[in-house]
This record gives sequence, structure tokens and C-alpha cells, in this order.
Amino acid sequence: MALIDLFNIKKQYDIKLLLNNVDFHLNEGERVTIVGQNGCGKSTLMKIIIGEEEPTEGKRVVNNSVHIEMLSQQPQFDPKLSVREAILNELTELKKVKDEYDVLSLKVVDDFENSELLKKLDKVSSYLDHHNAWNLDDKIERILQEFKLKAYEHRPVVSLSGGEQRRVALASLILKKPDVLLLDEPTNHLDVYMVEFLEEILLKENFTLLFISHDRHFIDTIATRVVEVDNQELVSYTGGYMDYLEQKEARMHAMKKSHDNLLKLLKQEEAWLGKGVKAREKRNQGRKRRVFELRDETKHNPTLIRKMMVELEREKKHFNREEGVSRKKMLFDIENMSYSVPGKKLIENLTTRILQKDKIAIVGINGAGKSTLLKLMLGRIKPDSGQIKQGDFALGYFDQHREMLDESKTLIETFCPDGGDQIDVQGTIFHVYGYLKSFLFPKEFLTKKVGMLSGGEKNRVALALLLAKKVDCLILDEPTNDLDIQTINILEEKLINFPGALLFVSHDRYFIDKIASKLFIFKGEGVVEESFQTYTEYLEIEKEIRELNNLDKEIKTVESKTKPKAKEKKQTKLSYKEQQDLDKLPDEIDKLEAEVKALNDCLQDPECYQEKGLSKITESLAELEVLCEEKSERYFEVLEILESI
Repeated sequence: MALIDLFNIKKQYDIKLLLNNVDFHLNEGERVTIVGQNGCGKSTLMKIIIGEEEPTEGKRVVNNSVHIEMLSQQPQFDPKLSVREAILNELTELKKVKDEYDVLSLKVVDDFENSELLKKLDKVSSYLDHHNAWNLDDKIERILQEFKLKAYEHRPVVSLSGGEQRRVALASLILKKPDVLLLDEPTNHLDVYMVEFLEEILLKENFTLLFISHDRHFIDTIATRVVEVDNQELVSYTGGYMDYLEQKEARMHAMKKSHDNLLKLLKQEEAWLGKGVKAREKRNQGRKRRVFELRDETKHNPTLIRKMMVELEREKKHFNREEGVSRKKMLFDIENMSYSVPGKKLIENLTTRILQKDKIAIVGINGAGKSTLLKLMLGRIKPDSGQIKQGDFALGYFDQHREMLDESKTLIETFCPDGGDQIDVQGTIFHVYGYLKSFLFPKEFLTKKVGMLSGGEKNRVALALLLAKKVDCLILDEPTNDLDIQTINILEEKLINFPGALLFVSHDRYFIDKIASKLFIFKGEGVVEESFQTYTEYLEIEKEIRELNNLDKEIKTVESKTKPKAKEKKQTKLSYKEQQDLDKLPDEIDKLEAEVKALNDCLQDPECYQEKGLSKITESLAELEVLCEEKSERYFEVLEILESI
């Protein structure tokens, strides 16, 4: 059943045409991803679908009963609400229906032959089934845990970072389960484990979904259909990302065959036109016009075919496992290096070497210390202990804040600061337009100021600037953020061919598998593990181990219940340490709770948090809450021991 229909949609901004007479249909149960270059109209199409923008021409048909919701890039929350309250606030309707169900259930017990009552109960029950809202409290708990929001659940939601607020908004939408869910880059700000949880819940709960994403692994796992916005048109492919590539290749071959047939026909018609006299007759003017149309078509087709061929070739290039290359030159020698922040170990006793041709992906959970390792290697912060020895080599760095860009300069001033239009790219001279064309910039962008570009375009400029420099080692922090798939493919090609060492932080599994020959895995609590597996292989093995451990725990639980318990030696008094904790912890907990309250009060007062600094307060608050929780747990532990004596 179609939930959303678009017919003959045209969308134009001034002279820029984004969509030209396109049709789109979304059926119940479909999970459709929209792909295409940045600026091609993906987000515009989504806004037309949800009704935020009107098409220039065409018709949008959506049943009034269909409830559509979209994940905002910058969600807005009531500043008075905590994280948990913000989520509950979005679930008011579901809670109301669940309460209604409870009331009706009791009434039915006393009046089970009342058909009107039974009909109402059935309707309410179907609604709860559709939204899977029977055990909302359990689902809220799980989603807080999986999205790493549990530690912040009582903190004002507006005190969280932009990425954390997006996770709160995403959690609310998943729990609400609208009839159609629209997601724009849902995996941004999620680590790989959060993405796996998101995949699991979207598949398990059978969402009807329309989403934009550059995460090809996510697309391949989730999508039932891929719609590409290309040349103001929509092209639909069934299946996930790998199916899309196969079908696109088949389409390219069909276009090539059709183009060859067109050339044969044009050759025949050109020969007829060359005869002259007949072509000038009035009744043959239509055929003559068709010859000119064929000429235009044959000029246009090769460009499209060549574009598709280049994109597919880039995508096919896979692992860069060079054999027989000298890897002797050492760039970094790290010995027993440790680094901590208050209340948390990030790196403990790390010893490793980074060599000339290493391509290393730094992966793991958010907040484990991945970007910290990059800062240590760049010398921006110093280790607590141990050392980093660095060889004599040139280093290039890309960060998410694009520090190297001057927003007041045009692109040509950025790439040719000394004037002219030539650029030295790692020792080879290129015309600046020729080089920037390979990063998908049209000629008219040369005179555009950097500050006028979108986030994705700025990232492309920063990467193009970095990859032009002659360096021996590249350090990249989340390089694929804000990039479309076509640009990521270009970046992959450049990095695979980069002759030096490469260290990069990323959550993009597909990108990591394609580029990295080695992994640094941040496991938490300061543990950094090295692996030569692909990231996908590592995650699959880790998942199997996790499942086996859970199974082992279940077996041990069953065994412990069935086995006769051996007599344990009864503890008759508290140990010295336990007595100390019993005496001191209540005062310590009271003090910590007072500090937590003071910081929470400050977060409610704009004057206070502006004076002390919002990020500083939230960091201190997170550390105090963790410490308070640990001490409380220990105190209750000691009380339990005391009660058992």
C-alpha cells in the first residue's frame, strides 16, 4: 500500500533546477535510501515528501491518517526538560493510549459481552501493536543504555552536545514509531555499536523508512530500495548498496548498447541528409529535425556513461594490501604511553610503532580516546607517562573543524595564494580547475568564498588542500563526515594511492574495510588492541564472542539454580576496609550530591553557565555523577554485607 505519492514534481530555485518532472512512491514496510552528490536535491526531495517545502510544479498525495516524522539536524528542546523527560514528552500519546487500554481491559472483565467496548479495546490494542508500545519503560531503559545517554538522563537536555541531542531526538522517534520515519544522516555522531543497535531495532520493528546516508554498510544492511538523484531525475534500484552497484553497472552497459545503436541510426540518417535535395522537401523537415535531435543525444550520452563508469570503477577498488614494499622507515615509536582525564583512563601503557606504509584505522566506542591519540601524536597534548619518538618527516592533518581554511578567501586564492592558476600537487603541476574538478567542483566555484560553501563542500576543499601537499604521513579525524558517497569514493581512491602512512579515526565500516590494513581498537578503560583483520571481520567475531559469553552466563545461572548450594563460611563482622567505607561514604556521597545539585542549578541559569563555561560545567557534572554512582553502589554493597551478618 502506497503511503506517499509524488507525481511530476519539479523543483527550481531561481535558475537552479534540482528536480525535473519526477515521480516517487513509498509503500508500507519499505526502507528507501536516497543517494546522490551533495547539492543534487536529496534533502529538498525529503522536505517535499514531509511537506516542509512546496514543489514548483507537480502533486504530493499523502493520506491524512498517515503520520510522518523527521529527524532534525538541529533538534529543539524545552530547556526545562531533562534527557529522560524530553523522551517521555514525545511519548505522551502512546502513554495515554496504554492507560486507555488498561481502563478498557478492566471494564471488559465486568462487561465482556459489550460489543462496543470490545471494538474500542481491539482498536486500542492494534494501535499499541503497531507502535510496539506494550513495554515502553523497558524500551526507554535499553535505548538510553545503547545510545550512551543513561549517564545524562537527569541532566538538562540543552546542556548536551549537538551530537548527543541528536541521539535524544533519534531515541524519541524510534520509540514513537511513526507510520513513516524520515532520517537525514542518522548515523552521524553514532559509534559503530550504536549503529548496530539502530540497525537491529529498525529491522526488528519493521519501520517504514526513508533516509539519506553516506554510510554504505548501513545502507546495505537496512535499505530495501535505493533511489539515486542524478541529473534532476530519480533512478530506482531494488535492494541494498551492493545490489545498487550491480544494477547500476547493468544500466550502464544497457545505455552503452543503446548508444551504439543510436550511432548506427545517426550514421544512416546523416547519409540520407547528405543527399541534399530530398532533405530540403517540406514533407521531410520533421525527419531532418530528428537528425539534429539524434546528434544532440549522441553528444549527451557518452558523458553520462563515462560518469557512471568512473564512479563504478572507484567503488570497485578495494583493499590496499601492497606486497614487496619497503616498510622500514619508522615514523612514530610509542613506548609505554599512558594518558588520562579526571576520573577516566583513555590510554594505558600503549607500545607500538607506525611505519612508512601503514594504513591504520582508529576505531572504538565514542569517548574512549581515539581523537586524543591523534592529538598526542600531533604533539598538541603530552602523555602522562611513557613517550612518543617521532622521525624526521612531513605531516598533514585534517580535523572536523577545518582549521586550515580561511573563510574570507576564494577557492582560487586558497589553492594559489601567490597568484596564477597553477597548483603543485605532491610534486606534479596541475591547473587549479583541473585539480578541483576531480573533487567535483564546477568552474564557477573558483571565485566563491570558502565561507559561502556548505559543510560538505568545505570538507572537500580541506581534503583537496591537504592531499595536494607533499607529506609522508596523513592524520585524519572523521574525514567522511558531511561527504556524499561520490566524494567518499574519490577520497578512498586518493588515500589508497597515497604513498605515505595514514592514521584515521572513523566509524564508517565500509570506508575502514576499504582503506585500512591495520586497526587500533579502543576498548575502553585505557585498553588499545591492535588487529590486522578487516573491521567487519573483527566486529563479527566480537559479536559471536559476546553471544557465546551471554549463553555461558545463562547456562551458569541455570546450573547455579539447580545445584545444591555448598555451605559458605558465614562472615561475622565487617573488614577494616568495609568499616571505613561504612563510616566515610555517607558524608562523601552527601558532598558529591550537593556539588551535582549546584552544577545542575547553574545549568538552569544562563548567567551562571555563561560565566563558568557550558562545556566545562557539563564535563565536571559527568565526572561527579559517575563518581557519586560508584560511591553509592559501594555503600549499598557494604550495607548488604552488614545486614547479612
